[in-house]
Amino acid sequence: MRALLASLLAWLPGPLLACDLALVLAVDVSGSVDEREYRVQMAGLAAALRDGVVADALVDAQARLTLVQWTGASRQRQTLPWTAMNGLPAVAALADRIDRDQRRWRNFSTAIGEALALSAELFEEVPDCRRRVIDLSGDGVSNEGLEPREVRASLAARGITVNALAIETEEVDLTGYFFENLIVGEGAFVITANGFEDYPEQIRRKLQRETTKRLSRSALPPQCDHNDPACDHD
Repeated sequence: MRALLASLLAWLPGPLLACDLALVLAVDVSGSVDEREYRVQMAGLAAALRDGVVADALVDAQARLTLVQWTGASRQRQTLPWTAMNGLPAVAALADRIDRDQRRWRNFSTAIGEALALSAELFEEVPDCRRRVIDLSGDGVSNEGLEPREVRASLAARGITVNALAIETEEVDLTGYFFENLIVGEGAFVITANGFEDYPEQIRRKLQRETTKRLSRSALPPQCDHNDPACDHD
């Protein structure tokens, strides 16, 4: 019944369907990510979009999604254009495209500030969406180009929220680094994946939190590690 309703709503005139969420999915393809880890990210992201809670929330929000691959200072690209989530088939189709998306670069540095700047510019293409969110995941600190802190004020002024998924693979406290340097906006948060094998589960939880109204509007702390009992766990 829900799928039928979503399909019927998709045929309604555009002005009756307000876009509540524009979401940039920014995926790390820097040199620290090998080919297997890249595939884990893309397959995990696709599976997260297919999750029933996430898919329903995207359709309810009439969301627009786009995919960005990012690495060094001059190497970030929107690899999949903005796509309207106007029904469950559209969500499934985007998940399939993400699963098949080919890697654009390898063996380059980590330029998080540049990735944020590019992602922010993409919102100009979807001006009617109420919420603008960058979902950035990565496995290392920024080591090239703009520092993330340098762009946070501009993002905040434009009403853009940045949430992060820290893929912990080294001794550095990447979750803390993302919390201190990356996230911005009301309710912004960090979720931790304990290595790439944990990425699929944590990106699913992250998207559930970003897309569902109950979670995105709750009074959760700004930093939310999946091991933190203060977080709202499903």
